[in-house]
Amino acid sequence: MTKSAGPLGGVLAAGLVLSACNLPSFGAFKGNTVQGNSTFHLFQGFFVASIFVGGITFILLALAIIRFRRKGESIIPKQIHGNTKLEVFYTIVPVLIVAVLYFFTVRVENKVDTVARNPNLRVDVTGFQWGWKFFYPKYGVTTITKGVDLYPTLELPVGETATFRLVSNDVVHGFYMPEFDFSRYALPGVTNYFDFTPQHTANFIGRCSQFCGLYHADMLFYVHVVSPSQFQSWIHAHQGA
Repeated sequence: MTKSAGPLGGVLAAGLVLSACNLPSFGAFKGNTVQGNSTFHLFQGFFVASIFVGGITFILLALAIIRFRRKGESIIPKQIHGNTKLEVFYTIVPVLIVAVLYFFTVRVENKVDTVARNPNLRVDVTGFQWGWKFFYPKYGVTTITKGVDLYPTLELPVGETATFRLVSNDVVHGFYMPEFDFSRYALPGVTNYFDFTPQHTANFIGRCSQFCGLYHADMLFYVHVVSPSQFQSWIHAHQGA
């Protein structure tokens, strides 16, 4: 084992321990949609790149501190005014790293922002002080916040693409679904469209991530990802309700 392997291992171990990370997710949600999973993999790539860059940086700093530390009052270290090759290297390498990360970021953003022309389902989401309304135009079904602890349910079929239309009736709200690795502002006068394609059946809580007034903390909603047959049963049970 080389001398640099020890410090590098220490830096990697310290980073993982101090950040309370779980490999290979690094403490993040894996994203229970095709779109969210792409975001998760992008996050993994950024995290690995940051470990690599941070580890190399700390190793070089440690080597510089140890090797070129002051050794006495009368000893003057060799004076170096520049190194063209080194300067070109540490200019080009960061630019290349940023360019690669930018490329993958744009690719994932395009995938997340793509809206299907013929989705399996459409859902209109309206944020208001202080609750949510989910309307399924194809079926005429609406679920809406009806008071404290009476939160609406967003029911979605697994494996099917749903296109969402997101608006706000009053102030800025944040439509946040942690397990989907997704957050999008509901803005007054602005209509946002996006897709979800759930990958696994699951139940969890969504919330408003933007402080929007006195009862912001009560802007919760349930998210149920179920089988297509269970979704149809849920629709039939709520039609005409």
